[in-house]
Amino acid sequence: MENKFKTVSIDTMIDKHIGMKGTERRDSFESELRIDLLGQAIKQARQERNLTQEQLGQLVGVQKAQISKIENSVKNARFETIMKVFDALGVKVNFKVELNNKQLAY
Repeated sequence: MENKFKTVSIDTMIDKHIGMKGTERRDSFESELRIDLLGQAIKQARQERNLTQEQLGQLVGVQKAQISKIENSVKNARFETIMKVFDALGVKVNFKVELNNKQLAY
């Protein structure tokens, strides 16, 4: 029996449906994806620490609803709050800033 489906890489699918690397649409997509992954990292760290959203909110000084919003969409959260969340979780955070493939900050 002949296989009617062709195996395609995720990069090929993203190139086709979102746009090629370097295009505005692709850059926006990848930026949103990284933001979503940041929220997921916060949620995973909280769960591994066996904390509820309310308990984490108390450690950070924000309401449970704010923790929920951060976990589901970091886009609207203040950077300072996100860093406080990571600090309360005892999570080490690294940032890499590049310009034209040259690292600018550590």
